Formats: sequence, structure tokens, C-alpha cells
Amino acid sequence: MSELIHLEERKPLQAKPDQSSLTFGEVFTDYMLSFEYSKEKGWHDLKIIPYGPIELSPAAQSIHYGQSVFEGLKAYKHEGEVVLFRPEENFKRINQSLERLKMPKVDEALLLEGLKQLVDVDRDWVPDGEGQSLYIRPVVFATQGVLGVHASHEYRLLIILSPSGSYYGGDSLSPTKIYVEDEYVRAVRGGVGFAKVAGNYAASLLAQANANELGFDQVLWLDGVEQKYVEEVGSMNIFFVINGKIVTPELNGSILPGITRKTVIELSKMLGYDVEERRIGVEEVFELYERGELEEIFGTGTAAVISPVGELQFKGEKIVINHNKTGTVTQQLYDHYTGIQSGKLEDPHGWRVVVPHYER
Repeated sequence: MSELIHLEERKPLQAKPDQSSLTFGEVFTDYMLSFEYSKEKGWHDLKIIPYGPIELSPAAQSIHYGQSVFEGLKAYKHEGEVVLFRPEENFKRINQSLERLKMPKVDEALLLEGLKQLVDVDRDWVPDGEGQSLYIRPVVFATQGVLGVHASHEYRLLIILSPSGSYYGGDSLSPTKIYVEDEYVRAVRGGVGFAKVAGNYAASLLAQANANELGFDQVLWLDGVEQKYVEEVGSMNIFFVINGKIVTPELNGSILPGITRKTVIELSKMLGYDVEERRIGVEEVFELYERGELEEIFGTGTAAVISPVGELQFKGEKIVINHNKTGTVTQQLYDHYTGIQSGKLEDPHGWRVVVPHYER
């Protein structure tokens, strides 16, 4: 048995929310994982503590200079078991993000063990309704209270948990409407687009708000140099089904290497589809539509899992994909992906990680 991480007990515990009214990321569990870093000690003081406000210097460098990265993954409940899905990929990616912002890497195996123990302590919070999960948010941020543009010497890592319903609410496979952004850019090669950096999301908010005002759900970003090649959606990677082939933009340094993206590519090949990762221009997408060769579009991400795209608009021109209905490829991939996640289908790759019961 693994060594138990110190637990600071919370009394009394909170009342659990009504599962039928769960939204996304608004309610948090009783506990969170905490890990501290200093230049002298390295990473230390790993513990599980009551969820609540934290003390932070007004001069903390994360506030002023943006040294903050995060991850997102989920825990699921099926037939009494609580299961994580490919968590080692998230901790591998968080280290890639930390390295890009000159932040200290973490021990991935130790962090995974800490997560398992945290989820076990809060396992009663894991909902079991259709499409529901326990959303897991690891975040690392600079805490040193010194004004000066240099890498901080002090950091804190937290993992917080939130019982959540479907990310978009209602039917998770209801097609979304997407606006192709042609003014602002999300990232450029050589920047931080491949990392899960807080500032990437701050930079996307204005374009997202503008798209929402026009009646669209999400923004599709183009490359930051020529603004002609498709990159990713605000919270998802993007896929196109073209004449039966699944095509997605190749990773180029400015696109987030999504774990759901990676899994969907592997699943697609397992199901017999031809998958191509390449540059794809937005004008090519519209031309393929006009020729009747663009059959489906869908996005992939931890929160949304797989989300069909029903409408796409670029420079005033709108196309409706598959009559604004979920396509057969999208549905098949969604069913297999969620089937493996939930334990309803066989897991030939060992992606599911069962959270053990720890004796305390």
C-alpha cells in the first residue's frame, strides 16, 4: 500500500449538491491537494487540506507576470468504482507547460498518487448520473511576493475537485455553432500556445464574448501568422470528416496537444478510419463543403469530450454541417470514448485507472 498523505480533517463536512441540478465548475468538494515549492526545499509539504480560500501576497508574481498553468481531467463512477481516465497524460503535459514558463517540474508519479488519495477522500462527491463526472483541476502558480520580471522562487500547486454535469448543459451531443475568428489570434509558433497556460485563456475572452453576442457558442482560431490555417476551438481541438477520412490540424507548437485529441486519433485508427494530421486552410474547409466532401466536423476536449459542430461562419459566409445534426462518425467515436471511460466497453489500452480505497 502507498504511504498515506497527511490529511487535515474538515469538520463539519459540506452538504452534497443535488445531482439533478449540477452545472460545470461551480460547486467544490470538501478537500483539495496542496503542494509547496521553494528554491531551498524544492517541492515539499504535500497534504490534503479542507477546500477554501488561500492566503496570497498582493505582490505574488502569478498575479503580475502570469506564471500560472493548469490541467483538466475527470473521475467517473461506474458500478461502485471511481475511475480516472489517462491521468498520467495530464501530469506529463503539466510538466511541459511548467518547463515553458520556467517553473519547477513535479514528480508525476507522486502527483498521481496524491490525486488518487484526494479523490478517494472525496469519493462520495463523484456523481453517477448520465454525462456527469467529478471534474479535476490541478493548477500551479507563482507565490513569491517580489516585483521583478523573473521566474519566481516560490510556487504552490493545488488540485481542486468539482462535481459537474455536462459542460454545455442539456444534451452533450447537441451541435454547436462556431464563429471563425479573423481579427484576433490565440497563439503563434514559438509562443505558449502548446502549453496549458492561464494567459492563453485570458487572451481568448474578448473574441469569445464577441462570438457569443453574435449567437455563436465557440470561436475557431486561425494561425497567428497568415490567419488562414485552422488551429483549434476555444476549449477544444477540431476534427473534420472528409470523404470518410478523419482530418485534424497537425501539432505545430501553437496548438494544444489535447489528451482527448490524442485518444480520439488512437480510437479512430482502432475503429478502422484513416486519420490524417496536416495543415488545413479555412478556405479549403468551405470549398470541401461546396463540393459535398465535408461530411462532419467535431471538437474534442476534456470538458466537452466530443462535440459535433452544426454551423460554421467565416467572413459572413455560413455553412451548415450534416443538416445541423450529429454525424455517424462523431456519434460512433463518442459512444466508444465514453463507453471505455465509464467501463461499459472493454478497455484494451489500459486507459482507465481505478481509484483504490485507502485505509485511514
